[in-house]
Amino acid sequence: MSSAAVSVSHGALDDVHGGGVDHHHHDDGSKTLLGFWIYLMSDCLIFSGLFATFAVLCNSTAGGPTGKELFELPYVLGETMLLLISSVTFGMAMLNMHAGHKGKLLAWLAATFVFGAGFIGMEVYEFAKLVHEGAGPSTSAFLSSYFTLVGTHGLHVTCGLIWLVVMMDQMRRFGLNDDTRRRLSCLSLFWHFLDIVWICVFTFVYLRGAI
Repeated sequence: MSSAAVSVSHGALDDVHGGGVDHHHHDDGSKTLLGFWIYLMSDCLIFSGLFATFAVLCNSTAGGPTGKELFELPYVLGETMLLLISSVTFGMAMLNMHAGHKGKLLAWLAATFVFGAGFIGMEVYEFAKLVHEGAGPSTSAFLSSYFTLVGTHGLHVTCGLIWLVVMMDQMRRFGLNDDTRRRLSCLSLFWHFLDIVWICVFTFVYLRGAI
C-alpha cells in the first residue's frame, strides 16, 4: 500500500476516533434532553387523563364520605409546603452545580431528599388513616379516582427520591462532569414538574373538595 493511501487511512481513523466521537457525544446530550422533554409531555397526558377521570367521578360517592368530610386542609397544606420547599432547595442545588461547588450541591440535594421524603411520609400516613376509617379506594368511585391520582403523583415523587440518591452517589464517585450535569438537569425538570402537578392536585382535589 502506498504511503499516501496509508496517510489517508490514518486520517480517516483519526476522524472516527477523534472529532467524530466528540460530535457523537454532543448529539447524545441533545437527544437525552429532547427525549426527556418528550417523556414529560407523555406524563402530562397521563396526569391529564387522571384529572379528567377525577372530575367525572368526584361526586360519585355511592353514599360514602365526601371530600369535605375527609380532607384536612391544614395537614395537606403542610404536605404542600414540604414539596414547595424541596423545589426551592433543588433550585439552590442547580445554582451550585452551575457554579461548580460540589460540596454545596450535595448538601442541597440532601436537603431536597429530606423534604421530599417528609412529603411522602405524610402522604402515606394520610392514605393509611383514610383506609383505617373505612374510606379506602374500593369504597366509592370518588375515592378510587382520588387514590389513583394522588397515589400516581406520590409514586413519581418516590422515583424522584431514588433518582436523587443515585445522583448523589454518582456525584461523590465521578464528580461534576458532562454526564452528571446533564442527568441532574433532567432530574431538576422532573422535580419541578411534580411540583406543578401537586399544585394542581392541591387546588383541584383538596381545595375544591373541601368547599
